[in-house]
Amino acid sequence: MTGLRRVAVLGSTGSIGTTALRVLSRHRSRFRVTALTAHSNAALLGEQVSAFSPAFVGIVRDGNQVDPAWRLGERTLVDAASRDDVDIVLNAIVGVAGLDATLAALDCGHRVALANKESLVVAGHLVAAACARGGGEVVPVDSEHSAILQCMRGRSPGDVRRLIITASGGPFRDWDAERLRDATLADALRHPTWQMGRKITIDSATLANKALEVIEAHYLFDIPYDRIHVVVHPQSVVHSLVEFVDGSVLAQLGVPSMELPILYAMTHPDRICDSDVPQFDPVACSPLTFEPVQSDRFPMLSLGVSAGRRGGAAPAVFNAANEEAVALYLGGRIRFGDISGAVARSLERFAAAAGGSRDALLAADAQVRTFVRESFGC
Repeated sequence: MTGLRRVAVLGSTGSIGTTALRVLSRHRSRFRVTALTAHSNAALLGEQVSAFSPAFVGIVRDGNQVDPAWRLGERTLVDAASRDDVDIVLNAIVGVAGLDATLAALDCGHRVALANKESLVVAGHLVAAACARGGGEVVPVDSEHSAILQCMRGRSPGDVRRLIITASGGPFRDWDAERLRDATLADALRHPTWQMGRKITIDSATLANKALEVIEAHYLFDIPYDRIHVVVHPQSVVHSLVEFVDGSVLAQLGVPSMELPILYAMTHPDRICDSDVPQFDPVACSPLTFEPVQSDRFPMLSLGVSAGRRGGAAPAVFNAANEEAVALYLGGRIRFGDISGAVARSLERFAAAAGGSRDALLAADAQVRTFVRESFGC
């Protein structure tokens, strides 16, 4: 990797954003942060601005003590992603709100280090079209897709027999269905191996996140759904495996830290030395075990994969219903067991909606969100 790369971090105050800035701060001779955006945490954003002195600062919702030089509103995401002084856009926005920034960055020919999996889930065909138009590229940040990217380097989809994506199983791996229905928020947020934001932690507990990752893998690597499998791996050390047509299997291993896949998304296909990433100790990480997914207790995985197979607006419907139901659960309005029911009802009603354009997909998204809220009297 040669030359200084200029980076925009969208969602800089969230879990992925703050981790990315820790990584970038260790490599200031290689990267310069030129744009930062946050949702509403003005205090933390201000600290980041002091540390990195970006040329562009945006905040989506007006927080307290906002610097008058900062840009305000949702448009700030697209503005940051489209700048001429940006080479890499780290999209760490949560949910469909990150879609327009992904498309804008690709239209400008930028690399998108994508942590916003919803961009591909909701509008994979639009992302591909934007790549073709602008000459940009998508490099995944999710540890599972980063692992697949590393294992598949130099190989075509035709060389692959299967992608095997690992799931930790979340905090409820051993819970029965009856107990799961009334799982408390505190229980759901107690992830055994990863430290993540609240929404993605709930998605991990329901396995909705793994469904989103299957859809994302389908678009990223051009692999059919029937060749993408999920297994439970409680230790979160093997991030994914790729089985090739000759029977060989490659896996990428590492301690459960997002710093490594974030760094690789910045440097791909090259690697740079980072002594602060924890060294892998195979003895300390042993034993490594694998289990089948218990689909009867975690229906969100099959619901999401089925939506992906159906295509059209169905993945957007799955994503919107899940986002809205999770928000209601985080707000104490519904039970844990209500999340999958809300998603199933939404798919039954809206999966056949039009999904050929951005506007059609966002219209379906809005309808589903209203449907979910009204179905619970909210």
